[in-house]
Amino acid sequence: MALTLVSILIAAISVAYCYPTAFQDLSKKNRTSIKFLAVGDWGGLPYSPYVTAVQKSTAQEMGIVAEQMGADFILALGDNFYYKGVNSVDSPRFKETFEAVFTAKSLQVPWYVIAGNHDHAGNVKAQIEYSQRSNRWKFPSYYYELNFRIPNSGKTLTIIMLDTIMLCGNSLDHVDEKPRGPLSVVDANRQLTWLEERLALSKADFLLVAGHYPVWSVSKHGPTQCLLQKLHPLLNKYKATAYLCGHDHNLQYIEESDIGYVVSGAGNFLDPDTHHWKHVPKGSVKFFTGQASTLGGFVHAEVTKNKMIVTFFQAKGTSLYRTVLSDRDLD
Repeated sequence: MALTLVSILIAAISVAYCYPTAFQDLSKKNRTSIKFLAVGDWGGLPYSPYVTAVQKSTAQEMGIVAEQMGADFILALGDNFYYKGVNSVDSPRFKETFEAVFTAKSLQVPWYVIAGNHDHAGNVKAQIEYSQRSNRWKFPSYYYELNFRIPNSGKTLTIIMLDTIMLCGNSLDHVDEKPRGPLSVVDANRQLTWLEERLALSKADFLLVAGHYPVWSVSKHGPTQCLLQKLHPLLNKYKATAYLCGHDHNLQYIEESDIGYVVSGAGNFLDPDTHHWKHVPKGSVKFFTGQASTLGGFVHAEVTKNKMIVTFFQAKGTSLYRTVLSDRDLD
């Protein structure tokens, strides 16, 4: 019994140490909101020219929107390097597919990164280590928490960044295989325990959770059953504001139980597939596009003291859909 208690205490200490919850410093004096971009599945190609036309056009428009509307940081929602991640921290892919593509001055802000299934086919630890090489690449651990004070408002924003591949297992896209179950049940359960602890403790006015796999999706991969079982009940129980993800190569907004489900996976490829349309709650789909004519896409979000404004952009230069989410009612 004593040994078990010691083990629990050691685990708790290591979690606290590995996943810091300090507030990030935005240093914005004359502002009353936080603004960020979210883009997934943006990871180029493993052969020359190491980028796709969609990635280039998306990166260009991200720079324009960040300049015009503002972006304090960017959420990179996984599949950062196609098709098998990177093999080491010295991989030229960091330069060819990231540094040399997202070059706009407005994009020289923190990029908070999580891994996708293609990243897990390579060396995710190398991507974590790259945080020491780049001023803007922020990938402190497989999963972690970000906390922000909304300037001049007294309100707060928390974003919990998950590793859904560690939680649910990897998948083989080309045979449309679903996640096969976690490689390590211990690691999966440790993450899930940590997640519920963080959700239960959160008093944030806006609580976002981000992962690579979707909870709900109408496209090729459809809803992720593992997340419906493990994550969906927690999002409802702890009144999350929204869940952001990629994996399906399009833009989607699905609203269910007052939670916004944002799919932003149009950073490198486009897929108009909607064959899972009837596998999400009836009437929940508010927006979808995966048309090649958009040239790619991403999301811009602004969080004020009492609302979160989410705007979907296509890479050819116009907004496609906008929605507003309220702050959490914790009474």
